[in-house]
Amino acid sequence: MLRTALRTVLAHKARLLMTVLAVMLGVAFVSGTLVFTDTLGNAFRNQSAKSYRDIAVAVTSYDGRDDRDAADGARTPGISEQLLGGIGAVDGVASAVGRVDGFAGVADPDGKLIGNGWSNSGANFAPGKDGKDPAYTFTDGSGPVRDGQIALDKTTAAKGKYRVGDRVRVATNGPVKEYSLTGLFTTEDGAVNAGGSLVLFDTAVAQKLYLEPGFFKDVSVTAAPGASDGDILRAVKSLLPENATAGTGRQLADDQAAQIERGLESLNQMLLAFAAIALFVGIFLISNTFTMLVAQRTRELALLRAVGASRRQVKRSVLIEAAVVGVIASVVGFVLGVGLATALRSAMGVIGAKVPAGPLVISPTAVGAALGVGVLITLLAAWLPARRAAKIPPVAAMSSVHAVATTRSLVVRNSIGGGLTLLGAAAIVAGASAGSDGRMIVGAGAFLAMIGIIVLIPLLSRPVIALIRPPLVRFFGVSGKLAAQNAVRNPRRTGATASALAIGLTLVTGLSVLGVTIGQAVDKMTTDNIRADYMVTMAGGGTLDTSALAALEKTPGVSALSPTQGAGLKLADRSVYAAAVTPGDIAKVFHITVVSGSLDTLGRGGLALDEKAAKSGGWKTGDTVPVTYDDGKTGRLEVGAVFAENQLLSQVLISTDAVAAHEPRPHISEIWVKTDGGASAAHEQALVDALGDNPAISIQDRQDIRSAYSGFISTALNIMYGLLAMALIIAVLGVVNTLAMSVFERQQEIGMLRAIGLDRGRVKRMIRLEAVVISVFGAVVGVVLGTFLAWAIGQTVKSGIPGFALVVPWDRIAVFLVLAGLVGVLAALWPARSAARLNMLTAIKTE
Repeated sequence: MLRTALRTVLAHKARLLMTVLAVMLGVAFVSGTLVFTDTLGNAFRNQSAKSYRDIAVAVTSYDGRDDRDAADGARTPGISEQLLGGIGAVDGVASAVGRVDGFAGVADPDGKLIGNGWSNSGANFAPGKDGKDPAYTFTDGSGPVRDGQIALDKTTAAKGKYRVGDRVRVATNGPVKEYSLTGLFTTEDGAVNAGGSLVLFDTAVAQKLYLEPGFFKDVSVTAAPGASDGDILRAVKSLLPENATAGTGRQLADDQAAQIERGLESLNQMLLAFAAIALFVGIFLISNTFTMLVAQRTRELALLRAVGASRRQVKRSVLIEAAVVGVIASVVGFVLGVGLATALRSAMGVIGAKVPAGPLVISPTAVGAALGVGVLITLLAAWLPARRAAKIPPVAAMSSVHAVATTRSLVVRNSIGGGLTLLGAAAIVAGASAGSDGRMIVGAGAFLAMIGIIVLIPLLSRPVIALIRPPLVRFFGVSGKLAAQNAVRNPRRTGATASALAIGLTLVTGLSVLGVTIGQAVDKMTTDNIRADYMVTMAGGGTLDTSALAALEKTPGVSALSPTQGAGLKLADRSVYAAAVTPGDIAKVFHITVVSGSLDTLGRGGLALDEKAAKSGGWKTGDTVPVTYDDGKTGRLEVGAVFAENQLLSQVLISTDAVAAHEPRPHISEIWVKTDGGASAAHEQALVDALGDNPAISIQDRQDIRSAYSGFISTALNIMYGLLAMALIIAVLGVVNTLAMSVFERQQEIGMLRAIGLDRGRVKRMIRLEAVVISVFGAVVGVVLGTFLAWAIGQTVKSGIPGFALVVPWDRIAVFLVLAGLVGVLAALWPARSAARLNMLTAIKTE
């Protein structure tokens, strides 16, 4: 039986090709994901270990100046030079180097920011007695030693085409300043490896920019030969203030590696989820292939039974065929997956995200998972066809017809499918009615409903295809009539083929409906709430300096402007994050619906609360509320206004003047600007000039603001479409496979049709129309189910999205259906050509 199974595989290798491709693609996705994330994790772990290789103890601190709970002696910006000296004097310490860092953006020759903002950083150059800083290896020039000098990482310098001696414009949180470039270096710094930039300043300059003169943020401690890291750590810890912590270099490397692992875990899970979808779709193709192969080999299998083969042996022979196919597809898929992982790694470099150098990691887990998943999926999909093969009686060897599934055998299947579908639909509706608490119920219902629909699809195919039969007959005549009849001749086959497309279109449609709905809600939110013509922000979500606000106030054409400055307050016993704004102007840059009181009270030192904050605190207009400011000082403020909730504003508004004495370092996240006559190129240029053509400051008009808030949704949708494309490719392979085998199965019938006058063109048209009917049928099922699921999920998230109203993107759905029809046409090219080229006399003699 083993030899028989192997010979069968070799005899039907063309028919099994599509199955091999389906398994291969799914396995490639699984193995590629595992190899890619293993390689990425290993590279970053090695980088972490290299970064801390020579560090015995690392000290890090936070700025404690605004910590009202800390003791007076602990309210320092970091590690003082005196403390640094004390750490350096600890027994066993060879050196203690102070570090300070913050944001620094480099402008290219065109004035644009190099890098992506969040990973653009600046640090201090801290040379030892030999004049070198061990953290940086200079390839040209040397480090900065006084004000007005900088060094750049080699990659950033190459992007900006800078050489030693050039003048470079650098933006920190303050105004842009020109520096002389003294050197280029390489580094293991994470910011540079993430595609950002690193600027080195002289230590005194960096302290002045980022903390205060004489203070450091971090300290790197190296040990003398023979000294114990643990002993040094204990001694250093005893010297540290409350706002500083310490750990050994090994501990910090391990912690950083663990953080990287957690960061990669979500990417790994997402990619594996899409691989699972692709493999799930592949199950239908595999099952369909083996079902048709078994049907075509009825006499062969019956003869085996007649000469003594048992049911178990016949079943085992089919499963052996499946195992051979699974092993071949898995091996090829794994090799393809390794190539995919290499391509993904290269692609990250193309988009600017540098990956540390390191070998490709092919772990036993990746190999075992790829082979195990591929073979297991193939065996699982082939089990039912193998079971049917074992039931073929020996007497069937006397018959010349292939085994055809009976309608009666669909009764049990339809009953199970109907029950699952109704149960799933009920759970979906119940979950949608429960709001945000019903998400798990909707998820469970969606799974049951999808399985139920898949089971029911053979039953649904008859009435649905019957609806489109009249137009097929009217427009395409005999070819259309035959195509409709062939599509429902074998409901199981049609159902399995359409199911693969239905799964893919369910996910694509659901994502599209949700994405468009949320996108329009966000767009409406920005349009309804913003009056400002421009929003000014710092690159990477940084803090704007007060000098930017002062410069904009003097800009010609500016009629109103207000910052949204973060202010930590405690109202009574409730901690809130307030926004300090400009009284009078805030109502000119935002649409604010006042429910009671007046926003004018902000100018007299009052508070404005939104309805939610007022209700939770039990406050109303005219109430006096005890306030504790961020510096620990207290006072009492009157609630001067209550306004309707605005998603772009904090729940609590207060005047910038009211918090000025308590916020020595204002945290300004945005500045909203209204100009005379609205946005224009002249106004925008005036703002750019007022801010000193700062590359790190972004000036966005109203359309840019809308795109900033909703653009990530479009990006996410495009990524999802790309990942789901593999499932759709496998579904297309299923259509090709079904039609190819159907043509082989119906050779005699096609020969008879040719003999009675159906020419080659109409034979091709018949096969193409059959493919289109099956594809569009699967697409319609997927679109309906996807829209229903999107509605249910929308009901669970709408409470957190103001203005949420389900939007069905009919244009995209129409495109999906047209593409489904096109898929059918393309999938039918080879089978239709094969059918048209059949020799009619040979085909008529075929059994």
